Amino acid sequence: MPLLEVQTARQQQQFCDLPHRLHRHAPAYIGPLDNEVDAVFDPAKNQLFAAGGVAQRWLLTTAQGEVSGRIAAFVNPLTSTATDASLPTGGVGFFECIDDQAAANQLFDVANQWLQARGMLAVDGPINFGDRDRFWGVLIDGFDHEPNYGMFWHPAYYQALFENYGFQLYFKQYTCHRPVHLPLHPSFHQKLASFEADGHYRFAYARKAEPEKMAQDFHHVYNLAWGRHAGVKPMTLEQARHLVQQMKPVLDERLLAFAYHNDQPVAFFLSLPELNQIFKHIGHRLNLLGKLRFVWQRWRYMKRTDKKLLGIIYGVIPDYQGKGVDQALLTWEQKRFIEAGYQNIEMNWIGDFNPRMLVTTRSIGAKTIKTHATYRKLFVDRPFERYPIIR
Repeated sequence: MPLLEVQTARQQQQFCDLPHRLHRHAPAYIGPLDNEVDAVFDPAKNQLFAAGGVAQRWLLTTAQGEVSGRIAAFVNPLTSTATDASLPTGGVGFFECIDDQAAANQLFDVANQWLQARGMLAVDGPINFGDRDRFWGVLIDGFDHEPNYGMFWHPAYYQALFENYGFQLYFKQYTCHRPVHLPLHPSFHQKLASFEADGHYRFAYARKAEPEKMAQDFHHVYNLAWGRHAGVKPMTLEQARHLVQQMKPVLDERLLAFAYHNDQPVAFFLSLPELNQIFKHIGHRLNLLGKLRFVWQRWRYMKRTDKKLLGIIYGVIPDYQGKGVDQALLTWEQKRFIEAGYQNIEMNWIGDFNPRMLVTTRSIGAKTIKTHATYRKLFVDRPFERYPIIR
């Protein structure tokens, strides 16, 4: 089958259209927004290009010219040697394909050859040319559940296409769910009561009217809690300000809560209304009409009392870990979730390399309902190692 490099505007649109054409009849399918996929490959919008990153996309077509597959390959200079300096690793992502191993092999071959020509000794996929919070992993379980915003829905045969080609499991990604009203363990309430009785601690949610304070508090906790983890780069204050600005149109301020000790932020828990529950009524093109539809659909959704929220990230700075601050903060937040009309919460994926976080989710009664997988394939003869466990 002919392979084409994505170069023209028409080919870019064909790249975006393919998953919607392949999966539109699947009941659980909700696709990504075209503009967000395009932004990944736009040097004006993706700062990895300025940092020395490179990316390429391909379309696979039939003899009649119909698109039957797509793939992207990229080298992220900030993470290519993050876990092993002796094994520079590129990425493939945005893979979509008909149920045909030979077609998939063509896509994998062209992407991997492109990466090897740029000095890569391994490839991870499917991943994003950017952060892990979106477009990461292939769905391998939970096909009857709708994807959360930023995550792909895939048909079951994709797993076999990757594994038959020789990709090996690098790590699993678990999406966990719990009803908001599900009671927390009494010990959580005891922690909250203890902290509230201590005059040095307080809990509060963010205020849209104070974006600078929101950015500074988030920046402080995030860098101390997450900035030293492999594959996670520290955030600048300017990036935090930009993040707050991006979130403002969709942020329910009751879903970003902070714990303070002597007015110093020591923990946060960030959630958002689950945006795919809005976007599924809009379509995948956020043009002017799409934006108008979004405003209307968001207004309707926020009036509902059966909303779903997506837990994005929580963090506790090291000096306060193990003290129960996170348990107290979650207990404090539960009441606000209920008052705001949220019935269900799903948490942004947690890797199997993070057992402490998985224990935390189990402690609040959350259960895994979706599993994605990130694979790795070596181009050199050496023992395969899975992603290192966070200790």
